[in-house]
Amino acid sequence: MLQPQNQQTDAFISTGIAGLDAILAGGLTKDRLYLLEGEPGTGKTTMALQFLVEGARRGERVLYITLAENEVELRAVAQAHGYSLDGVTVHEIISADSVLDPDEQYTVFHPSEVELGETNRLILSKIDQLNPSRVVLDSLSELQLLAGSPLRYRRHVLALKQFFAKRACTALFLDDKTAIGGDQQVRSIAHGVISLQQAESGYGAERRVLRVLKYRGINYRRGPHDYLIVTGGLVVYPRIVASESRALTSRHQVSSGQPALDALLGGGVEEGSSTLISGPPGTGKSSLAMQFVKAVTDSGQRAAMFVFEESLNTLLHRADSIGIDLRQALAGQLLAVSQIDPAEMSPGEFSHAVCTAADAGARVIVIDSLNGYLNAMPEARFLTTQLREVLTYLGQRGVVTFLIGVQQGVIGVMGTSVDVSYLADNVLILRYYEADGAVHKALSVFKKRGSAHETTLRAFSITPQGIRVGAVLKGFRGILTGVPVQLASAKDDAPHE
Repeated sequence: MLQPQNQQTDAFISTGIAGLDAILAGGLTKDRLYLLEGEPGTGKTTMALQFLVEGARRGERVLYITLAENEVELRAVAQAHGYSLDGVTVHEIISADSVLDPDEQYTVFHPSEVELGETNRLILSKIDQLNPSRVVLDSLSELQLLAGSPLRYRRHVLALKQFFAKRACTALFLDDKTAIGGDQQVRSIAHGVISLQQAESGYGAERRVLRVLKYRGINYRRGPHDYLIVTGGLVVYPRIVASESRALTSRHQVSSGQPALDALLGGGVEEGSSTLISGPPGTGKSSLAMQFVKAVTDSGQRAAMFVFEESLNTLLHRADSIGIDLRQALAGQLLAVSQIDPAEMSPGEFSHAVCTAADAGARVIVIDSLNGYLNAMPEARFLTTQLREVLTYLGQRGVVTFLIGVQQGVIGVMGTSVDVSYLADNVLILRYYEADGAVHKALSVFKKRGSAHETTLRAFSITPQGIRVGAVLKGFRGILTGVPVQLASAKDDAPHE
């Protein structure tokens, strides 16, 4: 049945994948032809099934035309992902076993002259019979091989495009890129092109990336977007673009619950700010961040922690040992702790998890540590730029973010392979220094954009009753070098903690 093609560019249909719909600025424009390309194993069939299952859920007539996999295999894929193909018509156009018989081989005609025409007839007759609103053709590689020449292949695909357009049908063509030199032909004809890519990693799971290469008339979200294939289908994580939600908001200060620490910070840290806590191992960086988490959750607000190096059990035991009770907040669902497995998580998935925590109401978010984040995904480029987008996104929602940065060395010149101090609004530095035959800790605020702050160095210690910010270290010079010189005027009453 012929129907007029949809002429609007704002009449979208859902792909059945929320993240992909967001990338496509609402979904796929109705009654157009789209190309979904990717090498074997990238998830094309799974995505195509999600597309059709979504149509069937909405009461549409949908059709899956397969030139390679049979219906049993397709239903097994659907069952593995936990959804039914009820309402989805599967039409097989697969060569019969007789092609293996030498007596059945063509001798006068080339196979393309016979099989391409028969394949076309079976495709068109089924579409005329069912009159579907969504069609998947799997895969173009079979048609390309049957066509025999690029010109004949292009004309064939163009004819199919016009055929679908006259029937007000949205068509999704799959291309596994196993045939040679054909995908550019269809890219130029298709209304939109979605590419699924898979890259091997040196260790852990491979990284899967989705790109929209073309979408006529739509301002879609460009660039690479991480995705996963999980039980249930594809999960796509749109790239974070903080500029899409910029807003001017008032900023209030968030207290740490420690008067001495708040005084050092000029009253606390501002909502929407990011704070880098930097120092060598063991100085108390994570403990300092946990103090803010406790203060926020004690006031009935939410917090979230993303931990790379520690397990949840270790984190809770360590918090207990220094008098910071996080268990009550965790039990009351005011605190969410995510233990990150870097070998299995892509940068896009991590960014999505952090931003989702903010959208769920977290007022304080801790990333412990930056070294774990950046070093866990060394093969992913532009992680620092991605981190900037995440921090901007969190800042626009008034979230207080703490980043833990581990510096190399213990005493003396500190070095680090991770420098994001220019991204953070505030920078707190923790240092070891040696004096009077013992190792002490010092804390200072080196940068704070939101308000005035103390520029002093203060004694810092971790006790069974919690963290302690002590007196100003007035009696020393050169504390940041690790081996300070005690001034003669203060030798008798130099403050230590």
